[in-house]
Amino acid sequence: MAIDKVKAYLRERGMDGRVLEFDTSSATVELAAAAVGCEPARIAKTLSFHVGDRVALVVAAGDARIDNPKFKAQFGCKAKMLAADEAEPLIGHGVGGVCPFAVNEGVDVFLDESLRRFDGEGKISWTPS
Repeated sequence: MAIDKVKAYLRERGMDGRVLEFDTSSATVELAAAAVGCEPARIAKTLSFHVGDRVALVVAAGDARIDNPKFKAQFGCKAKMLAADEAEPLIGHGVGGVCPFAVNEGVDVFLDESLRRFDGEGKISWTPS
């Protein structure tokens, strides 16, 4: 189960106490913000893209949108998100639970500059599927 992989990954790095699990879904930015009690912009969302023969995860603020010309300039291709049925086999996490930790080998993770405006200690939330 992906949540177990994430917990093990964080435990190895001394951060296992930072995982919050909810009885309610936090699979979207809006649901996660409601579960945590914060504004949607403060939720870090993970977007999954095909980049050539690889997969790239872009972690962005909850209110950020992908700027297609900037994406193409950065990655050399048009932004094409993974289909829902591709997420788990290619990344190791299913849609609604994709996070940038404990991903499959060969998955590249990028942090979007939209996250720079937030500082302080963050927490990782997860809703079991």
